[in-house]
Amino acid sequence: MATPQDVIGFWIQAGPEKWFAKSDAFDQAIRLRFEPTHFAAARGEYDAWTANAEGVLALLLLLDQFPRNLFRNSGHAFATDPLARKVAREALAAGFDKQLEPKLRPFLYLPLQHSEVLADQDQALAHFNALAEEQGDPDVAKWAKHHHAVIARFGRFPHRNRQLGRKTTAEEQAFLEEDGFTG
Repeated sequence: MATPQDVIGFWIQAGPEKWFAKSDAFDQAIRLRFEPTHFAAARGEYDAWTANAEGVLALLLLLDQFPRNLFRNSGHAFATDPLARKVAREALAAGFDKQLEPKLRPFLYLPLQHSEVLADQDQALAHFNALAEEQGDPDVAKWAKHHHAVIARFGRFPHRNRQLGRKTTAEEQAFLEEDGFTG
């Protein structure tokens, strides 16, 4: 059975250079070490972790970040997003984000940033903007602004259309070709 420290330690050791890059080796490392843990979290077997900030962070990594590596290029990458959003909303209401070091706080905001609901995007953007102001670094909110703009424009992330079996509109295709954002 994994612990929050196992999940967070692995993530911190991997570092920002691996967190958002596409890497078969990193995806495989997550698969080998945490795929069963991800499924257990999806079944609710780690719900007790929501009692504190460290547990919530680990649970959100399992439900929001790891699936994007485990199931890259598949609709399954987004299957636990609703669970992650629920956990994130409750954690933010409890102020758990403020109990984490600033470099790890975004992982409590990302489930809302990954949402295709504009109200979630609004909340994510507010949190990222506050963090950017706190750190004196406007780049902290760069991708939150981008995600928000995409949802405000299309009501969904066009780069997910293929994985989710959705038809891409001509406007979305033009955006994908010029923007280059792949999620």
